[in-house]
Amino acid sequence: MKDLVIRKAKKSDMQQLLSMITELAKFEKAQEQVQNSVEQLQKDGFGGKSYFEALIAEHQNQVCGYALFYEGYSTWKGVTLYLEDLMVREPYRNKGIGEKLFKEIVNIAKQKKVKRLDWQVLDWNKSAIDFYKKQQAFLDGSWLNGRLFEKDLNAKKDEGI
Repeated sequence: MKDLVIRKAKKSDMQQLLSMITELAKFEKAQEQVQNSVEQLQKDGFGGKSYFEALIAEHQNQVCGYALFYEGYSTWKGVTLYLEDLMVREPYRNKGIGEKLFKEIVNIAKQKKVKRLDWQVLDWNKSAIDFYKKQQAFLDGSWLNGRLFEKDLNAKKDEGI
C-alpha cells in the first residue's frame, strides 16, 4: 500500500492505541473486559520499566493498525517474543497492512535473536487463522490457556513458601 508507514509507537500514540485495543476487544466480543487506560499504557510502555513495545501503522497520516509485543522467556528455548495484538482497522483490512506489521515483528524477533515468536488466535477467527497460515505459521491446537485474573489472585490466601 502506497503511503503506508510502520513506526515505533510514541507515548503520544496511547490514546489511539487504546481506541484500537477497544475496537479489537469489541470484535472479539469482550469489550467490557478492557480495563486499561491511556495513563496506564503510557506508564507501562514509557515509564521507568517498559513492559511492552508497539508498532503503529499509518496510511496518509491516519493511524490504521498496530502490533503490541513484549519479551518473554521459555525454559526450553530461552528468550522469546510474544505478540499480544496485531490489529488493522476495518476500512484498511485486506490491503497488506497486517502482513507488513507482521513482517516487521518478524524482523524485530530476528534482531533480538529470540528463539521463538508466540501469539494466540481465537479458534473462530477464520480470517486471522488464514492470515497466519499464509505466513507459514505453526498453529498449535493442543495447548489450553491458563489464567488467573487480578480478582482471582487477590482472592487466593497468601500461603507463603
